[in-house]
Amino acid sequence: MSIRKEESGRRSVSVEVEVPGTPEEVWRAIATGPGISSWFVPTRSEERAGGQVVSNFGPGMDCPATITTWDAPHRFVAEGTMGPPDSPPVATEWTVEAVAGGRCVVRVVHSLFASTDDWDNQLDGLEQGWPAIFRVLHRYLDSFRGAACAAMQFVSYAQGSAAEAWEQLGGPLGLVPVAEGQRWRAPDGVPPLAGVSMGDGMHATTVLLGLDAPLPGTAYVGAFPCGEMVMVHMAIYLYGAEAQAAVERDRPRWQAWMNERFPMPQVG
Repeated sequence: MSIRKEESGRRSVSVEVEVPGTPEEVWRAIATGPGISSWFVPTRSEERAGGQVVSNFGPGMDCPATITTWDAPHRFVAEGTMGPPDSPPVATEWTVEAVAGGRCVVRVVHSLFASTDDWDNQLDGLEQGWPAIFRVLHRYLDSFRGAACAAMQFVSYAQGSAAEAWEQLGGPLGLVPVAEGQRWRAPDGVPPLAGVSMGDGMHATTVLLGLDAPLPGTAYVGAFPCGEMVMVHMAIYLYGAEAQAAVERDRPRWQAWMNERFPMPQVG
């Protein structure tokens, strides 16, 4: 954990990545709704100071934030909360800095003010999660910059450990034994999906895939500890003119497959 703590009470974490592209190209990827949706989660943004940016992490999990600073194509800041009603406001600052070779450094800083360590685990989780997601961003900017994207996101929860949930998810898909660099193809019974493993994501119970079927793209699949539950997650990003049609065709079958194995827990 590398949380920076200041005497003022400000606590922050910072993560950065170097990516290909001009500042304008990188800005479109990290600061616009269609751009963010091409490598992260479905997002809509009003793209102005005072506007709203809303990220969707699953059914009923919209996370709104208010844009407090907008300086395209260099910097914007959005303020929201950690989620629970009693959580402190969190400011998320994104910056784009041009470097040599037609590349840019993207930096994200999450900061909040607190007098206790109660929220340090959440900040740590944000810090630990970005490197894997930034690999999806890098691949998008390196191989699919400017291409149309259509994505599928499936989220549910499981009891037990992340390892058990991963066996239940990755086992039937044949993903559990796949090593980095190894080719993989989805088994019969699910929509066509194939590519090469890019290695673990955030945890050993996750994997990143560079896809070439049904279309070029990227997938991030796995199980994550999430409080007292385990989040089961599959995100599939497809690029090109045929991506939307492929998603519309395959989403119902993937959703039915996930629902059968990981029905969403009933609330209340």
